[in-house]
Amino acid sequence: MTLRYHTPLTADEQLAAGLPAPWPFAIADRVRWGELDQLGHVNNAAYMVWFETARIRYFEEWGVTGPAAPHVTVIRRGEIDWLAEMRGEPDYVVAIRCTELRRTSFTLDCELWSEGACTARFRCVIVLIAADRAGKAPLPPELRRRFIEVDGAAEG
Repeated sequence: MTLRYHTPLTADEQLAAGLPAPWPFAIADRVRWGELDQLGHVNNAAYMVWFETARIRYFEEWGVTGPAAPHVTVIRRGEIDWLAEMRGEPDYVVAIRCTELRRTSFTLDCELWSEGACTARFRCVIVLIAADRAGKAPLPPELRRRFIEVDGAAEG
């Protein structure tokens, strides 16, 4: 299968890429030579770039950010669990969804899949800040509704 890079994948494309079940949002890309260390492993720093790239695309698609948004987003906390090494230059898929909501923040879970295996997981807490930087901003009702209905997020 040939994956479409940097474009949201359909449920069928996600399944064909080796994910056991489709996620609300996923994008594909390919490991580049410059992301490898001297032993041919993917450098740990590359994972964060991949997760951030997926997060930004997800935010654009879901309308979390943009020029008209009444807020900006910041990562309060993030953690990566490396589950399996990646070698060479394979295709990969980053899947992402919102799993928990609070008044001014939400939690995102991401998984990185390559060659039929989940190789890493990333979890981060995103806080909304008012556009004028005056303090935290509440999660807009339409975004809250979308996270619950599409992503299956729980109120925390």
